[in-house]
Amino acid sequence: MDIRRILKHLFFTDWQLRQAFSPVCLEAIARAVRNSEQTHTGEIRFAVEGALEGLPLFKGQTARERAVEVFSQLRVWDTEGNSGVLIYVLLADHAVEIVADRGIHRCAGAPAWDAICRQMEASFAVADFQAGALQGVESVSHILQAHFPGRGDNELPDEPVLLR
Repeated sequence: MDIRRILKHLFFTDWQLRQAFSPVCLEAIARAVRNSEQTHTGEIRFAVEGALEGLPLFKGQTARERAVEVFSQLRVWDTEGNSGVLIYVLLADHAVEIVADRGIHRCAGAPAWDAICRQMEASFAVADFQAGALQGVESVSHILQAHFPGRGDNELPDEPVLLR
């Protein structure tokens, strides 16, 4: 049990979440996802969570484990081409995780997703949340364009999800 991590999560506020991801920032992310999906048949979801709570926090749930849960909850796996990608941000841990459905993951691989995550985390480290998020969406979009070109139906919502 990591007491410092638990305290960071317990004292993380909604105000901090709104400072990092303002309505203007969230709208810019939604617009980027919407525009991106005009160029490929994949689906991108963006989810931000301020902090973990309760039992998952005390049991030491990692950002990756939580991202996999959110991937399932948001049904990102439920796309025709198995080409859904979740960009998940856990602010209290300063962590970004990308979970990709098997169709696109098979094409791109873990190193590509990890590189995008580290790039976003570097922007977030200097409090440039909007630029980091938009760069992440753009990088994921480039991978989807390479492997799932064309224009498909919009199967999932484009708006980012704030998890509380």
